[in-house]
Amino acid sequence: MKLKVSCDLHFEVVESSFLILMLRPFRGYQQWVNSEVYHIDPSVLLIESTDGFGNSCQHLVTPIGELLINTSAEVTVMNTIDVALGAGFVEIQYLPNLVLPFLLPSRYCESDRFGDLAREITADVLLGYDQVSKINDWVRESIDYLPGTSEFPLSATEVHHLGHGVCRDLAHVAIALCRSISIPARLVVGYLYNLQPMDLHAWFEAYIGNRWYTFDPTQQEPRGGRVVIAFGRDAADVSIFHQFGSGCSLNSMDVRVDLLDN
Repeated sequence: MKLKVSCDLHFEVVESSFLILMLRPFRGYQQWVNSEVYHIDPSVLLIESTDGFGNSCQHLVTPIGELLINTSAEVTVMNTIDVALGAGFVEIQYLPNLVLPFLLPSRYCESDRFGDLAREITADVLLGYDQVSKINDWVRESIDYLPGTSEFPLSATEVHHLGHGVCRDLAHVAIALCRSISIPARLVVGYLYNLQPMDLHAWFEAYIGNRWYTFDPTQQEPRGGRVVIAFGRDAADVSIFHQFGSGCSLNSMDVRVDLLDN
């Protein structure tokens, strides 16, 4: 399916700051970027870089006053996601080196605290995909998905205690549970067609059967129509912007996902 995705950001700048943005769709991961527009008003120097996870980053120094950033892209993606019940657990010694960091505890995914719970959740299922599927179902049923209720990331431990959170919070809990039983898992941020309410979205992937599979505890059924922006260990790696300096505030953000062609 072909989607048009867009994200418009409106900043108010009272003191020049440095921004690292992450707004361009990921290249080469089961999606094809047909066209892309990236507009900044007023025009400033933008420097492109790639981080350690292969994500595209844009660096700029903000001018004082209003700053508008308008991005859009037409992207061809899968209208389904792969489901592979029975796909096997990969023993750690056979994991690719690039996958190994996604086994470790991270800032928002304290996997060293979730081992007992993960083993309890997955006690009656096959190792591998079925474990992750059971974890995904448990998170969806145990943690209430409440869009718009969190302005900053919470850790998996905090979310588990609260019992509710936004999409990234549910993903953090699932990632921590997966890692605690030696299944690599990573956070994904991007767009999801027909998400309600519309916003940028977060889900997770787990490495099973020698590849990454998509899971989303906020959705009742597996859904395609996803445009990936970035991958990371947790929300600290995939924020759409990092701000250095206190003189820049985000006034508004508008996200759209439109279907162009089935």
